[in-house]
Amino acid sequence: MSNQASLRARLADWIESPLPRNTIVALIVINAIGLGLETSPSVMAAAGPFIKGLEHLVIGVFVVEIGLKLFALGPRFFRSGWNVFDFLIVGVSLIPEGGALSILRSLRILRVLRLISTVGRLRHLIESLLASIPSIGWIAFLLLLVFYIFGVMGTMLFGERFPEWFGTLGASMYTLFQIMTLESWSMGIARPVMAAHPFAWLYFVSFILITAFTILNLFIGIIVNNMQAFHWEEEDAKRIADEQRAIDERRQIFAELQAIRARLEQLDTSGPRDGS
Repeated sequence: MSNQASLRARLADWIESPLPRNTIVALIVINAIGLGLETSPSVMAAAGPFIKGLEHLVIGVFVVEIGLKLFALGPRFFRSGWNVFDFLIVGVSLIPEGGALSILRSLRILRVLRLISTVGRLRHLIESLLASIPSIGWIAFLLLLVFYIFGVMGTMLFGERFPEWFGTLGASMYTLFQIMTLESWSMGIARPVMAAHPFAWLYFVSFILITAFTILNLFIGIIVNNMQAFHWEEEDAKRIADEQRAIDERRQIFAELQAIRARLEQLDTSGPRDGS
């Protein structure tokens, strides 16, 4: 049992080392390029068998990698969300091309997402985004509340004259979404409405100031803040690890010096004395 545990530990360390990890990253990029080439009929007519063979080779390597991780980590493999993510992505790749599930073969491009779990920086970026979800949820609720208020106002104020844009609450909220993105909002929507309602600019300008220039910037602020906090946590963990390593090295040096001193004292007391 101890030999098997030692083998698993060495295998787990090896598969997370730079060489296998960089190899997987390279294969993911190659596979992504191959999937893109498959969309070109002329390229497939010229090199279709080679591209298909390369894809099968890459899938085989992915399956071997997942198998090695399962053997090395055992049940601990499924405790990591990133491992489960990789397992599902590779599992989709094994779906046969024929049959009722063949439509899922279009999800093969999702293998490119393995870059997120393989490249450390991308993984940290996604983790910081996930950490921002609770705060983003409240901001999204606030944004929905603003949309609802302005949607009701727009329907009541402009619905009769402009039913295409403000005839119903749903149409008003969709129009407000277009205005928030600043896509053709002035010449396409605001100015025609202002021609019939001169003071409508107060409605449009206040909505843009609240949404596009305030609430949406809160999204960016929260994400940036969480990314910075995540970076500082990572730096602190690295600093603590370096300090602990330095302490361990000093302790080892001190222990070696004590051993040398004890050895010298032993030689001094056991050696010949003058006049004996």
